[in-house]
Amino acid sequence: MSENGKVSLTIDGKVVEVERGTTIMEAAKRVDVSTPIICYHPATTSKGLCRQCVVEVEEWRTLAPACITEVTEDMVVTTDSERVIRARKTMLEMLNASVDLSQSPEIQEQMEDYSADPDRFPGAKKRDHDLLDDNPFYVRDYSQCVLCWRCVQVCGDDVQKDYALAVGGRGHDSTIATFYDAPMPDTTCVFCGNCVGVCPTNALQDKTEFLLDKGLQFHEIRARRREERRKKSREE
Repeated sequence: MSENGKVSLTIDGKVVEVERGTTIMEAAKRVDVSTPIICYHPATTSKGLCRQCVVEVEEWRTLAPACITEVTEDMVVTTDSERVIRARKTMLEMLNASVDLSQSPEIQEQMEDYSADPDRFPGAKKRDHDLLDDNPFYVRDYSQCVLCWRCVQVCGDDVQKDYALAVGGRGHDSTIATFYDAPMPDTTCVFCGNCVGVCPTNALQDKTEFLLDKGLQFHEIRARRREERRKKSREE
């Protein structure tokens, strides 16, 4: 480490000097090198869940998630080696085999960039969930959820601190859920919209946008909402 407290490393043949504690992803941006992301978001705490940002570090046995791995002095990083490309491609193919990515343009673009085969795992079990439409503001379609945790993080410690969302289930049946699977209006949710804003796949979608996509007109959506309010008033 240099005397000024900075760390010098090499990324794809480019030497860069950054502050100690900087992640590989942040250091790579200094030399105009980007890594693909799915779970990473600047508004949330990086957890390295999706492993799509993995890079190869010289003398390391395993690939390193760039979003959480801090740089070290004289580290040599390669972001586009054959091993890295193969890992990212396989990750996309496995994700596509289990989740509906049809409304995820950024991930679909990555599929094209890495020439991922959408039919590589034809016998894989899809995550199949019913659409949850239990509030006036947004709908939840967890068949499109990639379990990036962004919504849980912004609802919790990172931003809103309402803790209306959590991870439920185990293994392949894991999903984002409310406590005791309560309808969203019966939780601590304040309908701030932060979870919708950070969702990368449209698993969470603004209700007006959702209904417009279904072919409804604005006057039909307003009429539907008035009826929902009247129904709720009668129930109360």
